[in-house]
Amino acid sequence: MTGLIPIRVSVNGRPRELAVAAHHTLLDALRDDLGLTGTKECCLVGECGACTVILNGRSVDSCLVLAAEADGGTVLTVEGLAAQGRLSALQQAFLDTGAAQCGFCIPGQLLAAHALLGLTPHPDRAQVEEGLAGNLCRCAGYEQIIEAVLRAAGAPPSAAASVEDGAGQRSRPDPAATPDATVAPQ
Repeated sequence: MTGLIPIRVSVNGRPRELAVAAHHTLLDALRDDLGLTGTKECCLVGECGACTVILNGRSVDSCLVLAAEADGGTVLTVEGLAAQGRLSALQQAFLDTGAAQCGFCIPGQLLAAHALLGLTPHPDRAQVEEGLAGNLCRCAGYEQIIEAVLRAAGAPPSAAASVEDGAGQRSRPDPAATPDATVAPQ
């Protein structure tokens, strides 16, 4: 007996068959068995969001999902966002706004944003902050990331880059103040 569990899963639109150990996570299977290293290994306890993927239409931390649990499912990784070698509008918006600083959190941020836009195609700023709350950025590039998601959703640049103050005036928010700690505790 090998102790391996056979699973079938569609990854980025491609059917895959794997034999995984019972304790291996979806993160392990994606990185080690399939060579999809865009999904990042970081905290391994579901706190940072660097390993975010879409499993059966839902954003999940792949470090918390056993690979065997994905059997029969559909997985989208950051590598699957680009269709036929072309960046998605979301990926392009991340580049255009300078959201990809060190780049380590970006795959998870992209997948969380992709899931958000799938549920809420035209989110407001608060919805973007809430949708990305499970993804930490150590470079503190939250303003650019939020701007990128709003831009990909079709928000006018002024809406993506500014907020309304109490007097009804639009101004750039203080980057140190976002995201709100009640929305994305750190």
